[in-house]
Amino acid sequence: MFGKNHIKWWSVALMLIAMALPFAIRGSASKKEGITQANRVKATYVLMEAQRQHFLEHDDAFYHLIAYAYSLDSTNTSIAFYMGVAKFERTSFEHTDELTAALAQMRKHVEAHPEDKYEASLYAHAAFLVNQYQEGLRVLNIQHQLHPQDDNLLSTMADAYEKTSDYKKALAIYDTLQQWQGQSVELSSAKLKAYQALNDTTGAIHEMRALLASAPTNADYNLAMGKMLFMFGYRDSAMVYYDKAQQYEPDNGLTYLTKAEYYLALGDTLNYDRQTYQALVSTDLDVESKLQILVNYTKTLLSAKDTTHRTDHLFDVLIEQHPLEPQIRVLYSEYLMFIDNNEGAAEQIDYALNLDPTNEELWTRLMAYHLYAGNYEKAIEVGDKAIRLNPDNVELYSYLGSSCYSVKQYDKAIEVYDKALAILDSTQVDDRSNLLSGKADVKFAMGDTIAAFALYDQSLDLNPDNPGTLNNYAYFLALSNRDLDKAERMSAKTIVEDAANPTYLDTYAWVFYMRKEYTMAQLYIEMAINNEEQPTSELFEHYGYILLANGDKQKALEQWRKAIELKPDNEQLVKQIEIISNENGNENEN
Repeated sequence: MFGKNHIKWWSVALMLIAMALPFAIRGSASKKEGITQANRVKATYVLMEAQRQHFLEHDDAFYHLIAYAYSLDSTNTSIAFYMGVAKFERTSFEHTDELTAALAQMRKHVEAHPEDKYEASLYAHAAFLVNQYQEGLRVLNIQHQLHPQDDNLLSTMADAYEKTSDYKKALAIYDTLQQWQGQSVELSSAKLKAYQALNDTTGAIHEMRALLASAPTNADYNLAMGKMLFMFGYRDSAMVYYDKAQQYEPDNGLTYLTKAEYYLALGDTLNYDRQTYQALVSTDLDVESKLQILVNYTKTLLSAKDTTHRTDHLFDVLIEQHPLEPQIRVLYSEYLMFIDNNEGAAEQIDYALNLDPTNEELWTRLMAYHLYAGNYEKAIEVGDKAIRLNPDNVELYSYLGSSCYSVKQYDKAIEVYDKALAILDSTQVDDRSNLLSGKADVKFAMGDTIAAFALYDQSLDLNPDNPGTLNNYAYFLALSNRDLDKAERMSAKTIVEDAANPTYLDTYAWVFYMRKEYTMAQLYIEMAINNEEQPTSELFEHYGYILLANGDKQKALEQWRKAIELKPDNEQLVKQIEIISNENGNENEN
């Protein structure tokens, strides 16, 4: 496993080095007693395979192969270099001593063989990652002397000079690149950034004017000029160039997007809305850019309570433009969920899965949507298919087990939880704790309280702070009128962690009710109802029983009637209402 802070640092170097460059397979000329010629040859072949695995990003294979090659011939500087690479990759950034040692091992080969351009660049990038910019630049300057026409190398050096705040050297490199490559927005933007750091407004304006002079009708150049002027506070002048860009390329979505950002900065929401909408429906703006702005734009529409024709039309247009882009469908589903169109949200995820059927996250999302909507049978149908395609996804098993529990398919739920537990390894403590808790819920529903409570104990042994286990265990102990002191301690723990959670507050109230501490029970049940946007039938039912225990029959009846409105098939509660209503009537007559 890589250290938790690591990235594929060497993949950056791969983009900057020509892939046709042959791998350096040279070693030290010195001999070491005990290393046979056969082992030297074998080590060289293993190194070649290790390099191939490295390029393919097969990290474990690379590490084991290079370690084997190093064991065969530690005098080969190429092998030692890649052994350093492997150590560097597997070390987290906080372990500075180990990183320094790995870099030192890499450096030996780079010093001995400066002509090996690929390894030198790899070493320089590693040095940059641990903020050793001067060391990386030293090596890259040597490479520049050997390869003075390499523009990728110069670009890397310019970026490193910026990191060390040596903006003048960075500008000198950008000037050289500009002579080779000609004017471009990318180079001018890089120079503009350096000029800004140097507080050289004149240089910045001169650069952008030179860019625009090279192609006055280029929309991108006009936009760049406008952005620079806006940044320096010349807002009216900036809009002149934005308008020119839109005039030269009226279908360019980037011009609308740039204007939208301009109006947003000015607080002009009306024009921001208009320009953003035009950017999104344009045909030439790339999908990634549209997705980036679509989230904020949708939020704007929702805050304006525009959740009907305009929003739906926008998604229809985008889907028509990009029918094979699943992320648009995913975003549409999130919008539909926000406006409580659960069925529509699930439909959009279905479409996205047709485009990307191996996406595990989409399968879990689809199951979550069906669960949220209470469509448990559909969730089970989806879950069975999802697990066939993703048999090692624990989250899918968890959703499926919960769905089966909800429709009282208890045997299947137990089977699902057991399968999930079987695929977990010993390190997945939290997942195991959650699955044991889910299985305990099922066992309790099946009437096997001994097995249920034993499973809850196992869950808490693994994770003593598991809120779901603590809550359910406490609630079912209260329902069973068993060990109420333990139930109170567990429930209190959940309240400490999440004092506004209606479910936890309801459990705490019910524990107090079973302990006959009715004043405390009423306090917490009222907090639960006040914190729940849409109180459930169960909450109103509990509230009624607690009010009844406190002697308020009339209010108890009011809460129970609310419960029946939400769940008319609660026969036991209907009978309770009849009994208390009759008692109330008799008392009123007297």
